[in-house]
Amino acid sequence: MYTIQEESTATYEEKQSKFIAHLIPYNEYKSTLDRLKQEHPKARHFVTSYRYVNEFDQIVEHSSDDGEPKGTSGKPTLSVLQGKELINVAVIVVRYFGGTKLGTGGLVRAYSDAVNLALALASLIEYKKEETVIITFAYTDIGRVEYECLQCGVEIVEKLFENDVLFKIRAERSALECLHVRLDRLITAQP
Repeated sequence: MYTIQEESTATYEEKQSKFIAHLIPYNEYKSTLDRLKQEHPKARHFVTSYRYVNEFDQIVEHSSDDGEPKGTSGKPTLSVLQGKELINVAVIVVRYFGGTKLGTGGLVRAYSDAVNLALALASLIEYKKEETVIITFAYTDIGRVEYECLQCGVEIVEKLFENDVLFKIRAERSALECLHVRLDRLITAQP
């Protein structure tokens, strides 16, 4: 499976209709949809689809035709995401109607082609499941813990300074195990 880290955009035109596809990381879906609705007030449709992994390791999928004939836009865009094995990704296609009806087959092709164009511009990276944990340690060990996080490829998401230091960290299981081996006696981990 693959994912992306940054937005890619492509425009496809068919019989004066414009299809502007925005391929984005899933965590930016809602804010991007709001932004696009403000940027394109005269657009006729905002067709969406997404795929993400929930907290139970299940793939959640959704698509919306947003007023287009049923099954002609949302499902085809979702099919492109499925076919490329994309995860934690959303696509929003902004459509400006050009005055000529494309028919159901024409709509399916146009929406699919728009998403494929955006995908061709995207930088795909291999999806790796990450876990988030909280580690606790003494103030005197901050430098060493930060160094070992860097060495093991562990991202420090948040730092809290209380009686002890708490770091919220995120990484693949193998990176977290690397950190645990290197700092076995210095840290206490919590899920």
